[in-house]
Amino acid sequence: MYQHNQQNYENVPFGSQDLRYGELVGCTFTRCTFAGGSLEELTSVKCRFVACDFRGASLNGSVHTESAFENCSFDNADLFACKFDRCKMMGSTFSGATLDGITIVQGDWSYANLRNARLAKQHLRGVKFYEADLSGAQLEKADLRDCDLSMASLSQARLQGADVRGANMQGVDFKQFAVVGLRMDHEQAILFSQSHGAKVG
Repeated sequence: MYQHNQQNYENVPFGSQDLRYGELVGCTFTRCTFAGGSLEELTSVKCRFVACDFRGASLNGSVHTESAFENCSFDNADLFACKFDRCKMMGSTFSGATLDGITIVQGDWSYANLRNARLAKQHLRGVKFYEADLSGAQLEKADLRDCDLSMASLSQARLQGADVRGANMQGVDFKQFAVVGLRMDHEQAILFSQSHGAKVG
């Protein structure tokens, strides 16, 4: 096991290195590539990754606490049993990533690309998904209470049995997804009616 504290890296290729079981604390990585790398069981605390490339990397079992992954690519990465605790994931992409068993505790996932993400039965309460792309996402029975879903794209998302009570859904196009079995509160019911042309009040 290794540990890096308060280190800064820029344009460093880490993809060929074995980074398993390491601990990163307060480090900053700018435009670094971890593509295809081994980062299993890695731990990061209050680190910042800016425009980094994690495509095809294996991060299963890794735990990230209060770290930021801004505009990073996790396309086709393995995030099985990965945990993001109060992390900032703004603008990152997850196309084709394995998200089975992932744990997301609050955090800011604004502008993230989560198209077709498998997030059924996930506990996502309080997560910020402002303007996130959740098109085609599997969100059946997900707990989305108190989330910020304003301006998010939910086109063709599967939300049967999901709970969005208390979530901010301003700007969401309710015509783009089925609401059968979706648990809504009064305010969301009004937004739903308005999106279908009803005049409420």
